[in-house]
Amino acid sequence: MKYALLADIHANLEALKVVLDDIDRNGGAEEFWLLGDLVNYGPDPCGCLDLLLDLPMVAVAGNHDLASIGLFPTDYFNPEAAAALTWTMSQLRKCDRDYLASLPISMHRHGFTLVHGTPEHPADEYLMTVQQAEHNFGLLETPHACVGHTHVPAVYKREQDGNVRFMPFRPCEPRPIAEGRFIVNPGSVGQPRNGDFRAAYALYDVDTQTMHLRRIPYNLEATQAKMTRAGLPQSLIDRLEIGR
Repeated sequence: MKYALLADIHANLEALKVVLDDIDRNGGAEEFWLLGDLVNYGPDPCGCLDLLLDLPMVAVAGNHDLASIGLFPTDYFNPEAAAALTWTMSQLRKCDRDYLASLPISMHRHGFTLVHGTPEHPADEYLMTVQQAEHNFGLLETPHACVGHTHVPAVYKREQDGNVRFMPFRPCEPRPIAEGRFIVNPGSVGQPRNGDFRAAYALYDVDTQTMHLRRIPYNLEATQAKMTRAGLPQSLIDRLEIGR
């Protein structure tokens, strides 16, 4: 049995489709765990939501999901993110807004806490250091957690002696999670930021208790062309190509 971890889709339909196809080729998933930021930045918010709602999934809200329905402050958004948000808000249907408003910011699932940011600040904190991970392990009510928001794959492990360490998360290095406690970030489906434009997601194999990172190329040019036609900021279009 497998669970699929998808974070930071950001309305990138081409990336989402290749991820779903890859999951099917790898035996499918019992359940999809969506770790927030389903919308904004990308050109297909409604198309992505339509596709996701047909899946056996659970989801938590990210800061961009909440901002797109007026439930999160945008004072710190840079001008490009704010411009994309204005466009996204103009595209969302009532059913989309209602769905996004229904999302919790945190949930427990099969021994995992699911959040977009961190267990302490679920909607919008970046978990990027061992010190942050150590602090947040102390707040967890479950053995493990899955997070997003940074757009960079990562694993943090708390050893049985209490020491916390960072572990790179790469496609060639599956991460067993049977011993210790773990915080797992599967990277970003729709807007990776670690220098690799390919869509990222993770598969959790329950039987072997192993996390597998997957990186899948997608039709980047098609997404960029849609963004250009929508009048979205050029910097957001360019960053997809360089993965930053």
